[in-house]
Amino acid sequence: MGMNSFAQTAFVKGVVLDEKNLPVEGVNVSCPNNNTQTNEKGFYQIAIPSNQKITIEFTHISLKKASLKVSLKPNEVYVFNMHMNDQQEQMGEVIINSNNKKTVQGIVTFEAKDIRFIPGANAGIESVLKTLPGVNSNNELSTQYSVRGGNYDENLVYVNEVEVYRPFLIRSGQQEGLSFVNTDLVQNIEFSAGGFQAKYGDKMSSVLDITYRNPTQFGAILEMSFLGGSLAVDAVSKDKKWSAITGIRYRNNSLLVNSQETQTNYTPTFADIQTNINYQASAKWQWSFLGNISQNKYLYQPLTRQTNFGTADAPMALAVYYEGKEKDKYDTYFGALKSTYQVSDSFSLKFIGSVFHTIEQEYFDIYAQYRLGEVDTNIGSDTYGDIAFSRGIGSQLNHARNDLDALIANLEVKGFKNWKQNQIEWGVKYTRESIRDRVSEWEAIDSAGFSIRPPIVLPKNDEPYQPYSGLLIPYQYVYATNFTNIDRFSVYGQWGRKDILGTNEIWYNLGVRMQSWEVSGDNLAGILQTIFSPRAQFAIKPDWEKDMLFRFTAGIFSQPPFYRELRDYDGVVQPDTKAQKSINFVLGNDYSFKMWERPFKLVTEAYYKKMTDVNPYTVDNVRIRYAADNNAVAYAQGLDLRLNGEFVPGTDSWISFGYLKTEENIDNKGYIARPTDQRLKFGLLFQDYMPKIPSLKLYLNMVYNTGLPGGSPAYADPYLYQNRLNDYRRVDVGFSKVFIDQKVGMSSKKFFKNFKELSLGFEIFNLFDNQNAITNTWVRDVYTKAEYAIPNYMTTRVFNLKLNMRL
Repeated sequence: MGMNSFAQTAFVKGVVLDEKNLPVEGVNVSCPNNNTQTNEKGFYQIAIPSNQKITIEFTHISLKKASLKVSLKPNEVYVFNMHMNDQQEQMGEVIINSNNKKTVQGIVTFEAKDIRFIPGANAGIESVLKTLPGVNSNNELSTQYSVRGGNYDENLVYVNEVEVYRPFLIRSGQQEGLSFVNTDLVQNIEFSAGGFQAKYGDKMSSVLDITYRNPTQFGAILEMSFLGGSLAVDAVSKDKKWSAITGIRYRNNSLLVNSQETQTNYTPTFADIQTNINYQASAKWQWSFLGNISQNKYLYQPLTRQTNFGTADAPMALAVYYEGKEKDKYDTYFGALKSTYQVSDSFSLKFIGSVFHTIEQEYFDIYAQYRLGEVDTNIGSDTYGDIAFSRGIGSQLNHARNDLDALIANLEVKGFKNWKQNQIEWGVKYTRESIRDRVSEWEAIDSAGFSIRPPIVLPKNDEPYQPYSGLLIPYQYVYATNFTNIDRFSVYGQWGRKDILGTNEIWYNLGVRMQSWEVSGDNLAGILQTIFSPRAQFAIKPDWEKDMLFRFTAGIFSQPPFYRELRDYDGVVQPDTKAQKSINFVLGNDYSFKMWERPFKLVTEAYYKKMTDVNPYTVDNVRIRYAADNNAVAYAQGLDLRLNGEFVPGTDSWISFGYLKTEENIDNKGYIARPTDQRLKFGLLFQDYMPKIPSLKLYLNMVYNTGLPGGSPAYADPYLYQNRLNDYRRVDVGFSKVFIDQKVGMSSKKFFKNFKELSLGFEIFNLFDNQNAITNTWVRDVYTKAEYAIPNYMTTRVFNLKLNMRL
C-alpha cells in the first residue's frame, strides 16, 4: 500500500490564534508530502501519515514559526489549537496511543462541549442519545429511553464509575424534571447499546458511562433560559492538590406543559446541587467525592381538555372537565467516595462506597367529567369544533396516597492490571437495598349515571338494562404495604488482549459476572438465587486498503430483579421472582473513509437477543408495572446504521437508521409485540454555521419513530389490544449567535474581557408542530359498550431563548 492510503492516515485540525486570541488567516501548515493554509477563521485540517512521529510546521509572514510533533494511530483525529506570536518559536509534542479501544468495544463517544448547545425539550446527554439507532423514546418530557427492545429499567448509568439511580414512583415524563447527569460538569461520554463487557453491571440493554472533569484552573459556566438556569463553577487550590467542580440547576417545565391539550394550573420546581471534589494525596493515592441533592416538587391542577380524533368522515372528540389536583414530591440524596491507589505503573486498585436515599410521595384526587361525541364540522356554525351529539357521558375519580422511602448502599473494590499486551480487570461488590413502600390508589368510573364495576366482578353487570345490587367497589384498586430488603453480592473478572494475526490487528476480551441475591422483609422470605453471565468480544482490523474494523460479541446478560420488578400488579412483592436472561449476539462493522476530503465513518451493527424468564410489564407514559411472574419468553432482532462525520467542515453530525422487531410469548398464548416494539427509527443530529457569518450557528435535532403499541387497559388481556399509536415525529432546532469564543476571539470591552464564551440562542421545539401521542386514555360508550382509545398528545410548538456564558 502507498503512503497516501486512508488506512495509514490520521488527521490534525484546529484553529491558529495570535497573542490576542484572534484567528490568523493564511498560516501555512505543512508536514512531509502535504500542506494546507488556514482560512479566514483560522481553521486548518491536514492529513498526516499514521504510526510515525511527524513534525507539523506553522509559518506566517509576520509571525514566528511554530511546530508540533505528533504520532497518531490510523484514522485518529486530533484537535490542536496553535497560538503564534512574533517573539519566539512555539514547539509541542503529542503522542496518541488509544489503540481504538472504544471503537473495538463498540462504544460510542461524544464531545461534551457540543452537548450543551443541542436543542431539546429536555436538553442534555439523553436528548442526543435519542438520535442514535437502536435508542428509542416517544416522550420529549422524559430523559428515559429504551434500547434495542428493552425498557427503561434495563439501562445502566455510571458517573465516575459509580452507578446512579432515579426515583421510583414517577409515572409521567412531565414529573421527571432533571436528569442526574449535569451536562456542565461532563468531560467524557461513552455509550454502548449492547454486548458490553463484564465489568459493567447486571442489566440487559445498555450502558451510559459518564466521567466528570477534573478542573485545572478556575472557571464558570452560566446558562439561563425560559425553562430555567444552571451555574457550574470550577475551583483549584494553589498547590493543585485539591480541585472541585460544583453545579446548581433549576428547571420549570411550565412553558412545555402549557402547550399540551390539557389546560392546567401547573407549578413545578425541579432543582439540584451536585459536586465532585478531588484530592491528590500523593503520587499514588487519589481521592474523590461525588455528591448530589435533588428536590422535585410537582403541583398539577388540570382544568379542561378536548381531544379530537377519529376520521375526516366521522370526527369525534373527548371533552373533559376536571376538579382536584395532584401533589407529588421526590427528594433524593446521593453520595459516593472513591479512592484510587496506584500500586505500580501497571497495577491499580479502586475502592468505592456510595449511598442513595430517596423519599417520595405521590398524592392526588382528580375528578373528571367527560363527554364523548361527534364533532360539529359545519364551518358556519357557532358550535364549530365542539361536540354536537354526545355518544357517552360519565365521570371518574382517581385517588392515590403513595409513599416510598428507599436506601441503597454499595461497597466495591476494583482492580486493573496491565501485563505486556494483556489487561486484567476484576471487581467485588456488595449492595444493600432497603425499601419502605405504601401504595394506595384506586379509580372509580361512572358512565351515564351508573357506577362501572371491575370486569372480574360476578355476577355479570348488565346495567342500565338490568339492575345490579352488588357492592359498590372501585373499578381499579391497589392496596399494599411492603417493607423489603435485598442483599446482593456480585463479582466479575475479565481479560483483554491486543495481538497480531498475520498482518491484521486483533482484539479480544473474555469475562464473566456472578451475582447472588436474597429478598427478605416483613412476612417475606425469598430464596437465595445466583446467576452467571459469561461474555466475549472479538474484533479484527484487516490489513486492507479500505479502513475496516469488524466486531463480534456474544454473551449471556442477566438482570436480577430490582424492587419495581418484584412488585406485581396488585402491589404485592413476589420475593422469588427470577432474573430475566438474554443470549445476545452482535455483529458490527466500522468503515472509515473520506468524502469531500473530510473524514467519515459508517457504523453498522446487526443484533439478536433471545430472552427467557421474561417478566411481562405494561407501560403507561413512563410508569412500568410488572407482573412479577417469569411467565414469558421473548426475542429482539434488528439492524442499526449510523453515518457520522464532518458534513460541514469543523463540525460533527450524523444520520442514523434503526430497524427493530421485539415480541413476547406470555403463558404460551403466542407471540405479540412487546410494549417497546419500535419498528423503524430515523435520527439526525446536524450542526452548521453561516459561511459569511461563522459566529451564527445552527443545531438541528430530528427524530422519527414508527408508532409503539398503544397498550391496553390495566385490567385487560394485552392479546386483545394490539393497535398502535401514530408515528412519532419531532424536529427541534436551535440558532446561536456566538459573541465570544476561542475562534472568534476575546472581547476588547472591559466588562467582557474575562469571558471565554458568550452566546445567545433561540430555540424552536417541535418545529413543525406535530401531534405526538404518548399513551391512550380508554373511554367507554355505554350504549354500544365499545371502548375508545383516546390519544394523549405531547407538547406542541414552543419557543425558547437561551444565554450561555463561560469564564
